[in-house]
Amino acid sequence: MKYIDIENPGSMPAGLLKEGEIFSFRCHSGLACFNKCCRNINLFLYPYDVLRLRNRLGISSDEFLDTYVDIVLRTSAFFPEVMLHMSDNPEKTCPFLTETGCSLYSDRPDTCRTFPVEQGIYHDAVNNKNKLIHFFRPPGFCLGQYEEKKWTAESWSKDQDASEHNKMTAMWAELAGLFQNNPWEEEGTNGPKAKMAFMAVYNIDRFRDFIFKSSFLKRYVVKYELLTKIKNNDLELLKFGFVWVKYFLWGTRSKVIRQR
Repeated sequence: MKYIDIENPGSMPAGLLKEGEIFSFRCHSGLACFNKCCRNINLFLYPYDVLRLRNRLGISSDEFLDTYVDIVLRTSAFFPEVMLHMSDNPEKTCPFLTETGCSLYSDRPDTCRTFPVEQGIYHDAVNNKNKLIHFFRPPGFCLGQYEEKKWTAESWSKDQDASEHNKMTAMWAELAGLFQNNPWEEEGTNGPKAKMAFMAVYNIDRFRDFIFKSSFLKRYVVKYELLTKIKNNDLELLKFGFVWVKYFLWGTRSKVIRQR
């Protein structure tokens, strides 16, 4: 998901769907291109994607990150990008791809879930408001775009059970957008603050230990009701991680946390 600058509409990617606009698409095993889109791709994983996949596989966050992830920090960026590591075979297939399709289909990442629709956040700097926008962008080899089944961005999202993923990805995009400027100062991207921020959004196990097994609660006051939730609920913990990173790095006020 990317931010689109409202002051530069000429930079808008192709395929923008207007509200209620209809597109045609249907993916099924009868298409010659079936599963072709699951090969040799740069598939970005957002925090909720990692959470769902790690839970589905029944492994720790450390094990998932070590086994299935490539972490890339671009020279012009101030927060790393997390990408799914493709299999080490000639076709560079997704590690979860089988002959019959995705083996983790019900927990597939947001990008896969909304394909061939992409999302962006349209930022109105004047009014300081964000709006979710959609693009219909199937690759050229995709034959599903010539099928007769009709959708809108909204009906497609509902059909793909994507509402929770879309919501969490939008929350992450809002936080990730803050990293357009350097928050680390002299520490740099390998400093302790950067490692703690990454932990809070991508390593749910270590973040939970950080809260409950370190001096965290001696330094921060967190609402009791929330503490009860995040102790056992991974989704609530991830949402809290987003809040804490904003508070920790930028001092963004929140009703659920403050320093002692």
